[in-house]
Amino acid sequence: METRHTIEISRPRTAVRVLPRLSRRAGFWAVAFSFFVVTAFSTAPSSLYGLYERREHLSSLTITFVYAVYAVGVVVSLLLAGHVSDWYGRRAVLLPAIATTLVAAGVFLAWRTVAGLFIARVLTGFGVGAAVATATAFITDLDAGPAGPPSRRAGIVSTVANIGGLASGPLVAGVLARYQPGGLTLPFQVFLVALVLGGIAVALAPEGHPPLNPRPRYRPQHLSLPANARRRFTAACAGVFLCWAVAGLFAGLAGAFLAGPLHHPSTALCGLTIFLSFGAGVVVQTTTTAWPAHRLIAAGIAPALIGLGLLVTSAWTSPPSLALFLIGGIVSGAGSGAIFRGSLTLVISTSDPDDRAGMVATFFIAAYAGLSTPVLGLGIALQHVSPRMTLLIFALIVGLGLITAAPALVRSPEANSDP
Repeated sequence: METRHTIEISRPRTAVRVLPRLSRRAGFWAVAFSFFVVTAFSTAPSSLYGLYERREHLSSLTITFVYAVYAVGVVVSLLLAGHVSDWYGRRAVLLPAIATTLVAAGVFLAWRTVAGLFIARVLTGFGVGAAVATATAFITDLDAGPAGPPSRRAGIVSTVANIGGLASGPLVAGVLARYQPGGLTLPFQVFLVALVLGGIAVALAPEGHPPLNPRPRYRPQHLSLPANARRRFTAACAGVFLCWAVAGLFAGLAGAFLAGPLHHPSTALCGLTIFLSFGAGVVVQTTTTAWPAHRLIAAGIAPALIGLGLLVTSAWTSPPSLALFLIGGIVSGAGSGAIFRGSLTLVISTSDPDDRAGMVATFFIAAYAGLSTPVLGLGIALQHVSPRMTLLIFALIVGLGLITAAPALVRSPEANSDP
């Protein structure tokens, strides 16, 4: 009887132990894939806003607010949950984040009114906010190993997964909506499946940062700076705010400019425009892997400014030039991508494993503030002034910001180090 009793107890324990776990290397790529899918889903609606406008008779200001509530959801989530994986473990935070985006995909499919659109975008923001800092830290942990220094590869892969996803989402959704029946159905069905696969990949990945024991008392993220690198961290946040303001122009309003002054309302073209802008940044990031962060940031400033100038020129030519608009997006995207990866590399290199997610969360709060605040201002301005004047004002503000921040952004690590 005692032997039988021992066997009966050991079976469930053995079942728990044999749950499949990926190696750290495979887990690294599994988390990168899930990160890519989440960010792709977050921008997928950008190429579909024109369909929503026509089918639901929405104004451009309403679409702007739909975009803005997404970014607000991201920032709120970053403040509330972006840092807690430092305490509870990476997988314990990333899985609920993916589950939240799954719910958002379901809302997109089942509830196509204005209220459903707002709720789906808020839920998307909540999921992305929890995922973006956690996944970045997760990828870094799995590549560095226990107590190992952050690697250059981790910074590159996390950046490409993030920006590559942002680039691919609108293109996939726009093409599916343009060339397949069910323009507002098929894209979200595809992403629903991809998100499920991403969740499975994370569930099988090894833990990158074990939970703390005892765990600290919960508190929202404090917007603090690392004590040993305040100047470098501040410069990185300023850089990402400005370059994501340019990204926000395309993610939030590219469709409005294409359908308005440029007279090209195609969802596929809108998706391609966003893809080219973000994709140029990915190309820069993958071809400058050996460059130090300060050199990469310095190299990105001039293209970002030139691209903004081309965007303005495209709207002020007669007739407005689609070719210049696309070229301007590519050039500004290349510059913004360089600034983003250089800034993220600075943040990762100045953070410790025990506060890595928190520092990355603060960085992305600055990024999503740049992604949302200027675009909301643009949407309001479009109600009072012409699109080309709105674009000119935007370019002047962002351009002056980049020029002002340039001295701090391009300093070498030695010059930026704190006393």
